[in-house]
Amino acid sequence: MSARRSRGGGRGRHGGGEVESEERWLLTYADMITLLMALFMVLFSITSVNKAKLEVLSKTLQEAFSGKVLPGGTSIRDTGADPKSDKPPSPEPPIPAITALVGQTTQQKDAQAKAKEQEDFKRLKQQIDAYSRQKGLENQVQTVIAQRGLVIRLLTDRVLFDSGQAELKPQATPVLGKVAEILSQEGRHQVMVEGHTDNVPIRGSVFPTNWELSTARASRVVRFLIAGGVAQSRLSAGGYAALHPIASNDTAAGRSRNRRVEIVLLRTGQGTASQGGDTP
Repeated sequence: MSARRSRGGGRGRHGGGEVESEERWLLTYADMITLLMALFMVLFSITSVNKAKLEVLSKTLQEAFSGKVLPGGTSIRDTGADPKSDKPPSPEPPIPAITALVGQTTQQKDAQAKAKEQEDFKRLKQQIDAYSRQKGLENQVQTVIAQRGLVIRLLTDRVLFDSGQAELKPQATPVLGKVAEILSQEGRHQVMVEGHTDNVPIRGSVFPTNWELSTARASRVVRFLIAGGVAQSRLSAGGYAALHPIASNDTAAGRSRNRRVEIVLLRTGQGTASQGGDTP
């Protein structure tokens, strides 16, 4: 018993290095605990949120998307529906529906423009009719509102020209002067001047046929209207000989009506071709 203690005591006094090596695991354990604690501290610092900075960031984003900083910012936050309305957003109309709506609007505008044009023609017709009644020229100066426009019909016999001639007679000046005054004041519609004759061949005239005669008469009236203040850009002339009679050429009275000059205020969009036998 005493011998064992004696041996053990000897190892304690003389074998200190062995005892020190048996306790080195404590250093390793302490190092590991320290590293784990440092790891947890790093993880905690990463996962922790700075509430003050988060509130500042939140307020900054709200101001940016409120429209104060970015135009249209509120629409970025919207989901597409009105939060104050319980109704779902209305679907956009299909393209055919939009096209139909535009077409209806255009038709309405066209109808209004045509109605105004018709009223303008009626007003001008009344002015010319009043003048012809005042001067006793109801049979020589006539007006018709036709499909192509307002037709001012001037019979050439005893008013504008001598037979077979294209020079204006002196008594034509007051009538054409009044027409020129009305046309220049109107100033909007195109004006077509048309010469017409009967079907009797020309004899003893400087014009070989009724074509040259009708064209020359229309051109002479155009020149008079230009001198009377009508813009020449609005005017055009044409001769149609006996192609468009308004009465029978079998009688003297009918042929007298067919020998005429027509001054036509054309409707908007109308061509310039003559249309004989104009009717209201």
